[in-house]
Amino acid sequence: MIDRRRFLAITAATAAAGGLAACAKKNPGTTTGSDNASKPITLGFSQVGSESGWRAANTQSVKDAAKAAGINLKFSDAQQKQENQISAIRSYIAQKVDVISFSPVVVTGWDTVLKEAKAAGIPVILTDRSVETSDPSLYVTLVGSDFENEGERAAHMLEKILGGRKSTVKIAQLEGTTGAAPAIERAKGFAKIMQASDPNWKIIASQSGDFTRAGGKQVMSAFLQAHSDIEVLFSHNDDMALGAIQAIQAAGKTPGKDIQIVSVDGTHDGFVAMTKHQINGIVECNPLLGPQLMDAAKTVHAGKGSTLPRWIKTQEGDFMADQAAAALPNRKY
Repeated sequence: MIDRRRFLAITAATAAAGGLAACAKKNPGTTTGSDNASKPITLGFSQVGSESGWRAANTQSVKDAAKAAGINLKFSDAQQKQENQISAIRSYIAQKVDVISFSPVVVTGWDTVLKEAKAAGIPVILTDRSVETSDPSLYVTLVGSDFENEGERAAHMLEKILGGRKSTVKIAQLEGTTGAAPAIERAKGFAKIMQASDPNWKIIASQSGDFTRAGGKQVMSAFLQAHSDIEVLFSHNDDMALGAIQAIQAAGKTPGKDIQIVSVDGTHDGFVAMTKHQINGIVECNPLLGPQLMDAAKTVHAGKGSTLPRWIKTQEGDFMADQAAAALPNRKY
C-alpha cells in the first residue's frame, strides 16, 4: 500500500510532466539549440540583373557557394529595375527568411525597405555595390570591391600605357549604369588620378553605356561621329569595351592602337581581346563573391554580425596586354 505522502509526491510529478507536455503543444515553433543549429539558413538574394559576363559569373558564384554551404537560397533577378529589387526584398521579409542580401541597382532610395527588414529582425548584407542610407545600421556589411580604387588603378595603368607622353590626350569614357555605385566611384577615382597626373589629359566625351555590349557599341559609335580625334577609351566594364571595339572597327580605326583602351572587370572575353591587343589593359573586379557572402551570412545568423568588418573587400589584380595570354587559361569567368 502506498502511504499518503508518497501518493501526493507521485501525483505532483505526474501533473508537472503533463504541464510541460501542454506547454510544448502550445509552442510548436520552439526548437532546442541543437535543432536550430541543424536547420539550414534561408538566404534571400536579389541580383541586379544579367547584363554582362561579369554578372553571370557573380550569380553562378552565389548559387554554387550557397549549395556548397548548405544554405537554402531564394534567388531573384531584378532585370536592372530598382522597383523589382524592392519588391523582392519585401517578398523575402514576408517569407521570413533568415538573411537578406542584394546587389543594388542604384545607390539611393533604399531606406524605406531596409527599415522594413530591420523591423522584421532580418539582417541585410550588401554585395558588390554600396548604398547611401540615413542609418548605417540598416545593413550589416558590404561584400565587394573598392570601385573608386579601381578607377584610380585604371588611371595609373593608362600612365604606363602612354609612357609619360606630355601632349594633350583626348579621352572618351563609357560610364556604367547611371546612379550605380561602380559608375559613380570608378569615374571619381579615374578623375582624381587624371587631374593629379597630367593636366593634358582631357575627357572630351562621357556617357552611360549601361554596362552592356550593345550600349558600349551604340555610345562609342556616337562618340566617334562627334569626336573623330578620340585617342583613349576608359570603359567602366569589359562588356562595354567589347561593344566599343566593334564601333571603332566600323569607323575604320584599330582598337588598341589608334584608340587605346583601358577597361575594368577581367572577364574571359576581355582577356581574349587583350591577347589580340584590342584592349591595352584591364583592372580586375572579382565577381566570385559567393563564398565570402555565405561566410558572412553564417556569421550574421549566429548573432555575431558585430564581429564582421563594415566592408569585406575582395582581392584583385591588374593586367596589361602582354600578360593576357599567360593569364587567360586561369580566368574563371
